[in-house]
Amino acid sequence: MSGGGGVRVLVVEDDPVAADAHALYVGRVDGFSVVGVAHSRAAAVRVLDRTPVDLILLDLYLPDGHGLHLLRALRAAGHGADVIAVTSARDLSVVREGVSLGVVQYVLKPFAFATLRDRLVRYAEFRASAGEASGQDEVDRALATLRAPHPSSLPKGLSAPTLEAVTRALRETPAGLTAAEAGAVVGISRITARRYLEHLVTEGRTVRAPQYGQVGRPELQYRWLDGRPGGR
Repeated sequence: MSGGGGVRVLVVEDDPVAADAHALYVGRVDGFSVVGVAHSRAAAVRVLDRTPVDLILLDLYLPDGHGLHLLRALRAAGHGADVIAVTSARDLSVVREGVSLGVVQYVLKPFAFATLRDRLVRYAEFRASAGEASGQDEVDRALATLRAPHPSSLPKGLSAPTLEAVTRALRETPAGLTAAEAGAVVGISRITARRYLEHLVTEGRTVRAPQYGQVGRPELQYRWLDGRPGGR
């Protein structure tokens, strides 16, 4: 179990092997620390009663009650921790109920580390949003940080997994990347990388600017917006 600052996470998962894996995953993401692991609803309540928690990774099928029943009881008791449901449940009525109780993300089992890392990074960006929005666009942009790219919303020829990889490369490089640099990181051509980067510009998630200081025509550099006005 990891400690320290950042987002404090409680892992609630009845399978000890899966719980350890989830805790390990969380500990590998900068800005997150695991402050507890619980294998049942009752154990989760005990941790929450004694330990400050910002985010719960919540399995919905627990040995002593449904995860949403736990969440409903926590809300009634005044616990305001956000929740990412980590579950095999695919019932959309359960999803709707979870959203009404404050579930901000769903991660379907089985999943790889990259999937959970992406959701945690998105959550951290959303959590970092502060101040008063200047308008509807800024509100929409803040909420959009919680959503993964939807394949059907992408232009023809673009794929959601590659878009996530390009997005992750930009997030991990605050100084920005050129199309050639992004392509090298992701393993795609410069031309293909530029298509994805331009799509992110169109979506308002990335800004581009000429990169000066080189001989010849300056290259465009793309930088991820952090959710604040102007990306500053």
